[in-house]
Amino acid sequence: MTDKRTGTAMNTIIAGRKPVIEALKAGTKIERIVFLTGVQGRVINDIRSLAERKRVPVSHANKQQFRELATNATTQGVVALVPTRRFLDVDSILEVPEKRAEKGFLLLLDEIEDPHNLGALIRTAECAGVHGVVVPKHHAAPVTTTAVKAAAGATEHMALGEVTNLVNFIEQLKSREYWIVGLDIGAEKVYTEIDYAMPVALIVGNEGRGIRRLVREHCDHIVSIPVYGKVDSLNASVAGGLVMYEVARQRRKAAVPQD
Repeated sequence: MTDKRTGTAMNTIIAGRKPVIEALKAGTKIERIVFLTGVQGRVINDIRSLAERKRVPVSHANKQQFRELATNATTQGVVALVPTRRFLDVDSILEVPEKRAEKGFLLLLDEIEDPHNLGALIRTAECAGVHGVVVPKHHAAPVTTTAVKAAAGATEHMALGEVTNLVNFIEQLKSREYWIVGLDIGAEKVYTEIDYAMPVALIVGNEGRGIRRLVREHCDHIVSIPVYGKVDSLNASVAGGLVMYEVARQRRKAAVPQD
């Protein structure tokens, strides 16, 4: 069988109680779980029990050993060591809604550079029913331990893809009847004015610059979110979350039989 994945590495450490327990629940291949010596708590006990049921080896490390495993991460006393993970290729991403017999719903991130925003967007995407998140190979935050922690375990459930050229991928999506919706502060059309019943790919741009000009030119719709205070824009992950949930709201409403 042909390997459908690229050779792009993601991460080898999952840090934090919620991400580790979600990785166990998702069936992620885990080589070992390491606890900080003396760490306790209900969730820690849940992790121990689940690891035992899944036959995942566990070990303990003192503070110095533990810092060497997860430098600069809020670990909450537990990390999981996983084999190097890889991004799905785009064909595998597009198969997700097909297998679920659902209209496609993708999130495209155009040069999101803050790993906290990246993780938060992946987390919201998973909660809102997005089928896959696609990031550009260059000029974007990698899916590091920080992003995985911010995603609170969502990276273990979400199909994640990487493309060299985002515009080319957009054109591929259009050939599959996806509508491309870009989120941009300068757009006159409000995000609630779009009908999201069709297969849709939502693009969220860079925290400061927004969507790149060439990407913007390939969108079918450009939408904005009204702001009523003195600050002229929302955080990228908050803005993306609002639109993702508008898509989810419309689709759930359409699925409910009307009297």
